[in-house]
Amino acid sequence: MRVDQGKELLSIGRAAIASALNVAYQSDADERVPWLQELGACFVTLMQEGQLRGCIGSLQAQQSLLMDVKCNAVSAALHDPRFAPLRTAEFDDIEIEISVLSPVWAMDVRDETDALAQLRPGIDGIVLEYGYYRSTFLPQVWQELSQPRLFLALLKRKAGLPADFWAEGIKLSRYTVTKWHEIDVVEEYPNGSTN
Repeated sequence: MRVDQGKELLSIGRAAIASALNVAYQSDADERVPWLQELGACFVTLMQEGQLRGCIGSLQAQQSLLMDVKCNAVSAALHDPRFAPLRTAEFDDIEIEISVLSPVWAMDVRDETDALAQLRPGIDGIVLEYGYYRSTFLPQVWQELSQPRLFLALLKRKAGLPADFWAEGIKLSRYTVTKWHEIDVVEEYPNGSTN
């Protein structure tokens, strides 16, 4: 996907949050373009003063990318259980990042040592599943957790499992993302140019 497409996705996400908060904001994106109607899965991350303020997403493409961005943007703003709902006064203070996911591929791992050897820091998002326990970290999390052992330990804790837990039934999957962050797009293309 191109930078101009990312700029449109960011505008759509911000407009969806604005609508949910009854804030005046007009998206300049053309929502009728064919690529927005294709199935897509994304995560929408909100940051405020450099801190996470909400993050909700889809691992599997089950609706159009347009609807997935809108739904996940509103959910990240209002329904992330880790945070109080975003207030109208905070709307101008948030930065939005949208990550469009590749398909998710199952990893064939024999044990935890094998799993650690297969992780690709900075590249892979990882989904961990064990029974009804499930969690994921986007590839961006590698920026804070650069060591595979720590990355996997905290992924297990996020799922509700002990950090040192391992069992034969653990399933790992990987995916990659194409991401855009409002500040990066504005800095790189201050006049809206995509050339």
